[in-house]
Amino acid sequence: MSIRAPFCASGPLHSNLPSRNNNVVGADNFAIESHKICYSINTEKGKLIPILNDCSLKIPSGQFWMLLGPNGCGKSTLLKILAGLLSPTDGFVHVRKPRSFVFQNPDHQVVMPTVEADVAFGLGGFSLTNEETKFRVAKALTAVGMYDYLQRPVQTLSGGQKQRVAIAGALVQQCKVLLLDELTTFLDQTDQIGVIKAVKKTLSSCEDVSALWVTHRLEEMEYADGAVYMEDGRVVMHGKPSTIMDFIEARKASYTKTINS
Repeated sequence: MSIRAPFCASGPLHSNLPSRNNNVVGADNFAIESHKICYSINTEKGKLIPILNDCSLKIPSGQFWMLLGPNGCGKSTLLKILAGLLSPTDGFVHVRKPRSFVFQNPDHQVVMPTVEADVAFGLGGFSLTNEETKFRVAKALTAVGMYDYLQRPVQTLSGGQKQRVAIAGALVQQCKVLLLDELTTFLDQTDQIGVIKAVKKTLSSCEDVSALWVTHRLEEMEYADGAVYMEDGRVVMHGKPSTIMDFIEARKASYTKTINS
């Protein structure tokens, strides 16, 4: 999806962001770009309620970024706009295609009886031979560490294993951008780390795949190449994880000082 509002975007945001090999990221090397995205909803009484205001960000190709912020700040709404599931009221959006959206609850996405059948399900619209299908499925499951579960019934998997199967279902379609909506919300700590590492490993082995991961867990930032922080429907800051973490900690300290004064 590429949506252009009736205005000209200003100069590039963070055009000198470092890549994994510390080279400068060029203006044409971004997997995700948005400029001044706005999104509003109408109530039953016809009142317009703004959800997002002037959200701008750029995510370099081949990197793993996280989108953070307090509950209700608009993270999931922004992710759905980037996925093409919602249309912005105003602004510019470009996301490299093909792109795939992975839901918070894997039971909404993993629906076939076996792991192999579920991952292959996404290839139904492709003109592939059985051998080509099997090769793609094997490659996607290997990327997320689930190849040994090829013939396992989906109902016997843990939540984290189901999430990895859902990610494999996106990769099998050779997507360029993964949009991941709070995948660890319903997982225990072991599955949580397993899913994050699966995404990280996938990006390391597939250099042209990028990922944006919505989370509310600050500890997950240690796995990210960059992060975006939102408050009240706006992108407040984006850049290095350490910079975002320092910013959030300063915010928390200021809030604690205020309520204790």
